Amino acid sequence: MTHLSVEMLAADATVPITSAGHAQLGIAVLAGIAVIVLLITKFKLHAFLSLIIGSLVLGAVAGAPLDKVIVSFSTGLGTTVAGTGVLIALGAILGRLLADSGGADQIVDTILARSSRRAMPWAMVLIAGIVGLPIFFEVGIVLLIPVVLLVAKRGNFSLMRIGIPALAGLSVMHGLIPPHPGPLVAIDAVGANLGITLALGVVVAVPTAIIAGPVFSRYAARWVDVRPPEKMIPQRASEELEKRPGFGITVATVLLPVVMMLAKALVDVVVDDPKAGVQRVFDVVGSPLIALLTAVIVAMFTLGRAAGFSRGRTAATVEKSLAPIAGVVLIVGAGGGFKQTLVDCGVGQMILDVSKGWHLSALLLAWLIAVAIRLATGSATVATISAAGLVAPLATDMSTTHVALLVLAIGCGSLFFSHVNDAGFWLVKEYFGLSVGQTLKTWSVMETLISVVGIGCVLLLSLVV
Repeated sequence: MTHLSVEMLAADATVPITSAGHAQLGIAVLAGIAVIVLLITKFKLHAFLSLIIGSLVLGAVAGAPLDKVIVSFSTGLGTTVAGTGVLIALGAILGRLLADSGGADQIVDTILARSSRRAMPWAMVLIAGIVGLPIFFEVGIVLLIPVVLLVAKRGNFSLMRIGIPALAGLSVMHGLIPPHPGPLVAIDAVGANLGITLALGVVVAVPTAIIAGPVFSRYAARWVDVRPPEKMIPQRASEELEKRPGFGITVATVLLPVVMMLAKALVDVVVDDPKAGVQRVFDVVGSPLIALLTAVIVAMFTLGRAAGFSRGRTAATVEKSLAPIAGVVLIVGAGGGFKQTLVDCGVGQMILDVSKGWHLSALLLAWLIAVAIRLATGSATVATISAAGLVAPLATDMSTTHVALLVLAIGCGSLFFSHVNDAGFWLVKEYFGLSVGQTLKTWSVMETLISVVGIGCVLLLSLVV
């Protein structure tokens, strides 16, 4: 989203499509979220359809004309997909090239070969962090599960000692670091600087992943001592390949978009002159679209060609990567529609008015709102998008760094206590062969740790930046 469209969104939010009072708006929000939760959990309706219906219920209860509610939802959906849809697609292509070329396996094997038994949990969180940068959480789990199970089996480790660090690394990346969909949409919604958010996100992510990963895995392994289930060890992508890309070039390809975006942030700080030629060049080079597009084109050669892919196979890999993300794009878009409905009904302004009397940090308020939506809907992405729409007015008087921290606070809240209404909960349960109780004691506690440690780091950073 451009700065112009953020300003337009803020201007639109000052003229709500309903004249409902705070109490009615509060009831409308609860009704909308309750409908979404009920449809997803009880009736097993797809999140895309649930968000559409929930938005209509929200508008109806708030007393807004339904034709205006439809316009609000459609505008939010279109704006969100326009801002993040292409980036999600490019991230999916890069992730698929990384997986199918054997590049992900090369990273994994190289780090594990150089790690001692004692360092293995730390190696797993490092692997998950690198591999998880360009790919979605669910794809990352599918990629890393074979490695987690094989390492646990060969090294005679408790599955939790190896699995929890890998899950922590993936989850932290998913919630806090662009170009993942949630953080990108939150950055757009509150008008944050992407490069600064990325840089501060890394600062928050490192200690959070360490505490929730290698450190917590010691306790998780005592609480739930399970061995890897044989039936869940799938074939690795590189087993079918005659050759695969080298470790150095693979890591460089994965980190390329991150380096380009961070370079833009650095130039913005050092030059600080929008008319300067250098800054204008880096505004283009460091934009998420160009950074990810460059990484994809480079990956076709450094990963695809290095694995012996023909042009036809590279094209087929790109095509295969796009089909699975249709649902993700639609859910993210519908989440943006729900967020815009919240904004246009005046809910964001209501929260701003109500919270003025509270002695509560805006960062903590954003975290609590994201936590509430995460617990209700089970979706980190929906929680991030909705919370960002609600707290966007709070960003008006914040500094650039604090707006970036607002995005990270929302991201931390969106990861709080994954339970039975979260698809990730069931994915982990089935792959690791756990019971519901064991999944709650390990995966759910780990997610809560990430959320709490993350917001702690964000609040500490807010005191010094």
